[in-house]
Amino acid sequence: MAKILIADKIAQQGIDLLSREHEVEVKTGLSEDDLCAAIADAKALIVRSQTQVTAKVLAAAAQLEIVARAGVGVDNVDVSAATEHGVVVVNAPHANTISTAEHAFGLMLAAARNTPQGHASLQGGAWERSRLQGVEVAGKTLGVVGLGRIGSEFAKRARAFEMRVVAFDPYVTSERAATLGVEMMELDELLAEADFVTLHTALTEGNRGMINAERLANMKKTAILVNAARGALVDEQALYDAVNNGVIGGAAIDVFSEEPAVGNILTTHPKIVVTPHLAASTNEAQDRAAIDVAEQVLEVLGGGAPRFPVNVPTVDPETMAIIGPYLSAAHLAGSIAMQIKVGNLQSVRLEYRGAIGNQKDLTPLKASAAAGLLTAVLDERVSAVNALAEAEARGMRLDETTGDALAPYTSVVTVVLTTDQGQETVSATIAAGGPSIVGIDEYPVELEQDGATDHVLLIENIDRPGSIGRVGTLLGGLDVNVSSMSVAPGTDGESALMLLGVSRQLTEDEAGQVAALDGIHRVRQARVR
Repeated sequence: MAKILIADKIAQQGIDLLSREHEVEVKTGLSEDDLCAAIADAKALIVRSQTQVTAKVLAAAAQLEIVARAGVGVDNVDVSAATEHGVVVVNAPHANTISTAEHAFGLMLAAARNTPQGHASLQGGAWERSRLQGVEVAGKTLGVVGLGRIGSEFAKRARAFEMRVVAFDPYVTSERAATLGVEMMELDELLAEADFVTLHTALTEGNRGMINAERLANMKKTAILVNAARGALVDEQALYDAVNNGVIGGAAIDVFSEEPAVGNILTTHPKIVVTPHLAASTNEAQDRAAIDVAEQVLEVLGGGAPRFPVNVPTVDPETMAIIGPYLSAAHLAGSIAMQIKVGNLQSVRLEYRGAIGNQKDLTPLKASAAAGLLTAVLDERVSAVNALAEAEARGMRLDETTGDALAPYTSVVTVVLTTDQGQETVSATIAAGGPSIVGIDEYPVELEQDGATDHVLLIENIDRPGSIGRVGTLLGGLDVNVSSMSVAPGTDGESALMLLGVSRQLTEDEAGQVAALDGIHRVRQARVR
């Protein structure tokens, strides 16, 4: 029997499951030093969000095999330190899906029918039927922003309520949307058409404050906004003003930019329904999280592979010895391809060329490519071992093919993205300094991810003298340093591609200046992740 330490309160069902096979010790509220002492002889540690699993704690855990977080994230676990110590980290990413979808749907209904206001009014001794008249949701248009696991569950419930459902999510395939009975459209179009808008997207720097005054003004005057995703997706002052001035009809909010949100301006308006981040707070979600992590702990302690690992690949050592060096190349190719694509994603194809394609199990390569594809669009940690579940949740099917080596390289990973506006192909391999881009579309470029380059510029131009000089002069004037360059001619003999490693991302105006140079066809940029 192994010792399993539970450092935060979890549902009894999980404890019972573990106790059948192992010694379970529950000690909550431990300081870091106390945790170091308690974990010395433990083989498994289970936490929720309170306990901090630091590098010091992991160093003290000589026998530890697995850290399990009974929840969605792993922000309180030093995953890098765990990896260094050979400790598997797992979580329970699906535990709160239904609970969150149901709560968000309940918020929509409550806002539509003025339920909280009616409750408060009647408890206050008033009978205000006419003042609190609401609207039906049947026959109305629902706009879902983010069609992942939770957004999909919300959409299913809306269809059952006879709503027309439209969605914005550039990373969900049309096939996935069709199975849900959902019509895909651009965000601004969705906001203009929807009677109800619900947010279910991850928070990134790119979408922080995405629901701002301008977009609120584009919505129907009767529209209701629901947010049970991330508070920072919404400009809270702009939302308050929009509701207060009749720009939109109301809102229902469970998450806030800063929590606890006591005194937040959104909690003061009678037409804004608010709850204190209750979406995941159900008995079922807590039971499910406890069971999910308990099952994974038992699996790992029994020598098996967990369902939701965060940091550890799960193939035999012989296979990993061959494909392992190319995991970073697959990640880089996926990341660059997703960042430079234009249009809504329709399909993904991964090509493994050369020696790596001869292996029986290429799952780690597939997962690393998926992590690269998703890393720019999700705010949570996406690793090579949880990315496939995230991709599946978004209907992102990754087709795989193998082929002969692409001279002069021993092995190459190629990511091919097809969108409604064309196709992007990015190839990567391993060079002396690490992963290296060796092809973009038909251009055989070479650019190493050497740590010195954070951003790349992709400049398509007419293949004639002077283009490089004009671009270099302009970038110098913008105080942008070029750390590396690869130039390749196109197959048509007239076009070329400049792939430049640059010191920072260009602003939209600066990129426009480059695009306006004589002979430049198109300018794109990406962060090297």
